[in-house]
Amino acid sequence: MLSWALFFVTICICVALFLNLWRLLVGPHVSDRIMALDTMYINAIALIMLYGIYMETSLYFEAALLIAMLGFVSTSALCKYLLRGDIIE
Repeated sequence: MLSWALFFVTICICVALFLNLWRLLVGPHVSDRIMALDTMYINAIALIMLYGIYMETSLYFEAALLIAMLGFVSTSALCKYLLRGDIIE
């Protein structure tokens, strides 16, 4: 039963990833594209976590944590660059 639920949630997250990719490519403003990229990080983390649950190992949870930290830092740096034109003050 758990495998069916994991499969269904994986399909839903993959659909969300494709919709985020569409927003990233077609987005009317730069802020829409940044938000789509940030949401893609979150969806990738969710897929890695689901795979870790499916494989019953904790190694993938650490990888998801690493991607979460990198996603936060890169989104913050990109927003700061777009607002001020410089990352380092």
